[in-house]
Amino acid sequence: MDHKPKGMGLGIALGAALGVTLGILAGHIALWLGIGVAIGMAIGSTLRRTQNACPKCAALHQKHEERLLTE
Repeated sequence: MDHKPKGMGLGIALGAALGVTLGILAGHIALWLGIGVAIGMAIGSTLRRTQNACPKCAALHQKHEERLLTE
């Protein structure tokens, strides 16, 4: 099962909301929306879920990585 990170989407959504808000206040929605999305992408790339270090899971992931490298 593939779990995709949601940090980037959350960052873009928050940046877009901030950009629209600043755009309404400044009177230039298109400009500030673009700036907000860019800031949101930067923030979203730094957001990462912390992974619990389970010894069984770590061993399983190590086996998968080794198998992929040998194929």
